[in-house]
Amino acid sequence: MRGLDTGPDTEPPRARRATKAAITAVAVLAALGLLVSACASGGTGARDEGPARSDSVSVGAVAPSAAPSTAEPSVDAVQLLKADPKVSAAVKHDLQPCVADEYPVDVSYGKLTGGSANDIVVNVLTCGDAVGVGSYVYRGQGGEYKNVFKAEESPVYAEIDRGDLMVTQQVYERGDSVALPSGEEVITYRWIEGRFTEQARTHNDYSKVVGGETPAPAEN
Repeated sequence: MRGLDTGPDTEPPRARRATKAAITAVAVLAALGLLVSACASGGTGARDEGPARSDSVSVGAVAPSAAPSTAEPSVDAVQLLKADPKVSAAVKHDLQPCVADEYPVDVSYGKLTGGSANDIVVNVLTCGDAVGVGSYVYRGQGGEYKNVFKAEESPVYAEIDRGDLMVTQQVYERGDSVALPSGEEVITYRWIEGRFTEQARTHNDYSKVVGGETPAPAEN
């Protein structure tokens, strides 16, 4: 039985052969073009300068120049503290290197006071237990740094939190070891009208069992 007839084949056999010959000729010319291009690039067919970029650039587009670095220059925090009259004599006296010339000082840069330059948060710690003995904020003004905040109620530690100043103070009760305080006070400050103003205060009690010392059972 014959299959479904789609209609008479009106194209003469000679015309069909001519069409096939034309398609074959085009394919040969395309292959020759690829071969010539490969030879021009060194014969390997790959880019000699390395892999091609995955992103495309339109013809005539100007490549953007590298953005200038906005990183703040590092500041000698130790000298900044020693020259600051607002830093207490006790903190300055204890500000000694722990090993060689390594001082127990943490330094952070960030936006706190809305100035054009990054502010600097400096925490002074003890060498043995890394307990915070002083936290300070310095604001850049005219190439100099001015002390705009200090907290020396040890143990204390200050951080930058999404544009706010977050100060953590450990709370110790009678019998607590240095490594295991009973809790903490977390105070959030915000720069308003030229000064830091307290915005929130949170108290956290630490567990004496999880990650700490298990209390001894009471005697009968």
